[in-house]
Amino acid sequence: MGFSRRWLLGAALTGLASAVARPAFTHIAGIAGGVAPGLLRRALDALELHGDLIAHRDFLGIVDFSLPSRSPRFHLLNLTDGSVRSHWVAHGRGSDPAHTGWLERFSNEPRSNATSAGAYRTDSSYLGAHGHSIRLEGLDLTNSNAAARAIVVHGAWYVSEDMIGHWGMLGRSEGCFAISHASLDEVLTRLGPGRLIYAAKA
Repeated sequence: MGFSRRWLLGAALTGLASAVARPAFTHIAGIAGGVAPGLLRRALDALELHGDLIAHRDFLGIVDFSLPSRSPRFHLLNLTDGSVRSHWVAHGRGSDPAHTGWLERFSNEPRSNATSAGAYRTDSSYLGAHGHSIRLEGLDLTNSNAAARAIVVHGAWYVSEDMIGHWGMLGRSEGCFAISHASLDEVLTRLGPGRLIYAAKA
């Protein structure tokens, strides 16, 4: 089988680009404690895939919805040193209709009140019904309706240690990434506009 010079040059450049892009994260994969390795790899791949849309690569949000809501599953990954800070986050009521504390399904459908999987870009912050919040833009087919559905990151009273102590789980959102008020400042600061959040099951 013969290959054209153009094809070979393209393949070589693609390989070179991969070789250049990948090493930037090689120090992360082995030391990002608390993040499932497979999910971490997919999040880093999403960062590369959507790189042209992501202005800042200092912090990355990874949400592991294979864990129950009582577990800190919203991971803030420092891409400089690999350190991780983990926070509670609620999932949508449409993803857990029986309110078991476990996410059963994702949905991108309007009015589903469900959580959507995929890569999100953080956009502008604003002061709304839930206080300080940050808008999200869905970058994948699985979450392309995020902006139209008003899916954002915001604080919520039903995300707290007291809720877990009393009910064994958090409350549910309408599809938003609802976090505790105690975590809000850190999350909104670390994941300000132009950063990536990747949500999925490990």
